[in-house]
Amino acid sequence: MRMFRRAPIFLLGAFLLAGAADAGPVVRAPDGAVEGMEAGKVDVFRGIPYARAPIGDLRWKAPVALPAWQGVRDARAFGPACVQPRPRAQSIYANPPERMSEDCLTLNIWAPQKARGLPVFVWIHGGALTTGYSHEPMYDGARLAAKGMIVVSINYRLGILGYLAHPELSAESGEGISGNYGLLDQIAALQWVRRNIASFGGDGANVTIAGESAGALSVMYLMASPRARGLFHKAIAESAYMITTPELKAERHGTPSAEAAGTQVMQALGASNLAGLRAMEAEKLTQAAILAGYGPWGVVDGKILTRQLVDTFDRGEQARVPLMAGFNSGEIRTLRFLLPPAPADAAAYEEAIRGRYGDLADQFLRLYPATSVAESMLATTRDALYGWTSTRLAIKQARAGTDSYLYLFDHGYPAADENGMHAFHAAELPYVFGMARQTPAFWPKIPDTLAERRLSDAMMAYWASFATTGRPTAPGQPDWQPYGDGAHYMAFAGKPQPGTYLFPSMYALHEATVCRRRAAGNLAWNWNTGVASPVLPAKSGDCQ
Repeated sequence: MRMFRRAPIFLLGAFLLAGAADAGPVVRAPDGAVEGMEAGKVDVFRGIPYARAPIGDLRWKAPVALPAWQGVRDARAFGPACVQPRPRAQSIYANPPERMSEDCLTLNIWAPQKARGLPVFVWIHGGALTTGYSHEPMYDGARLAAKGMIVVSINYRLGILGYLAHPELSAESGEGISGNYGLLDQIAALQWVRRNIASFGGDGANVTIAGESAGALSVMYLMASPRARGLFHKAIAESAYMITTPELKAERHGTPSAEAAGTQVMQALGASNLAGLRAMEAEKLTQAAILAGYGPWGVVDGKILTRQLVDTFDRGEQARVPLMAGFNSGEIRTLRFLLPPAPADAAAYEEAIRGRYGDLADQFLRLYPATSVAESMLATTRDALYGWTSTRLAIKQARAGTDSYLYLFDHGYPAADENGMHAFHAAELPYVFGMARQTPAFWPKIPDTLAERRLSDAMMAYWASFATTGRPTAPGQPDWQPYGDGAHYMAFAGKPQPGTYLFPSMYALHEATVCRRRAAGNLAWNWNTGVASPVLPAKSGDCQ
């Protein structure tokens, strides 16, 4: 229930209630009352705690439910970001948070005034499960909310604090598992939304989860997790990557077990046991883990994630909800660290591909020719990570009997194109949120032109209508057909342009490659592609 206070009260701890002249909108939700602020015709509520992260001596446990608080909580300031490493080098993505804390499980809400029964859009930030935060200025939800929905953005534990698995942690757990704490945070946030969002004018039975990059990986984890079932009703995955996921106790697909990786990082950090790790200061621990080579991933533990994502989607065990998935044509142009070293020349490139891909080499070289090695390598890694994943999601969701919508973001503008960054990784985000003027400091500046605003308006309309009805539409724009038998997709270049059969043969090649590696059982997929690929196993069974 939403209301405005009219009587002056006093400051007490986290519960700041100003006088009547300064009073903002107040919502009395089941978990407690909050006071927000007005932003035009949208009310904003910041830094609302949805759970408590166990910290210090209790670190690496599931999030703890909070009791309902008394009084009215000040929700006019964002909560701190979850602990993460400080940027070590200039990057277009560098936009470090002002504050960090282990006590970081908060969410933010943008709600149209007088909202009632509106669809809910829950945003999960990216950052390789290592960096990022819910109140990144580019994620401001006011413009999307003005399209007629409630926008929620969430924090979740990152890095070693969010994903460490270890035998001692598994032994502590009543379920015999460890890791996935950041994913459990996301589930706790969705449970909070289900309990409370009606008080802000949202429909808890019409929730869309959405994310980009690691946020889109999280969307896939949530779609796969039995623990998240029923907490959302649609999904959007922007630049997702369906990579090999470590298993809790077994080394499989060329990937060490998650517990083994946890043991290794503990040794690298000089701790003899779990108590030693828990005694380390959070920011120093996080930084040291990164320098030691620790990479945070979800964990196939049989409970929260029951099997590899590829297997879950093959078996149709994922959440059968309408899905939008897509990627950007220039994904790797700002992620060149993902590229292997380039061969000396075109002949060396072709020799490397033929030596690795065998009977699939001709197909590979047709798609990624030796006549343009640099561009072919960019396209190879883009497709193996993002293009294959997005297309696979569209195909598997369609086969599961639900509508799926595929897109390609292929839009460039002068500041990006002049620096060789056409349609780079995350370039769609300012258009989706309508926040072209709030990009990070090193981001190529988007011109404030009518054409750019129209593209952003169209994308916001498609995204908002999908969150509302499960079908993306935009006034005055082309009809976006479900992927279906016709392999439909929507390209966002200068304007929305529908098409069919995106990058013909791309999916078939990478699906065959992944299939053979999965069948071999000792090879990871996605990262080791192109000239970095191991020798591809021979065709066998159902693999082409």
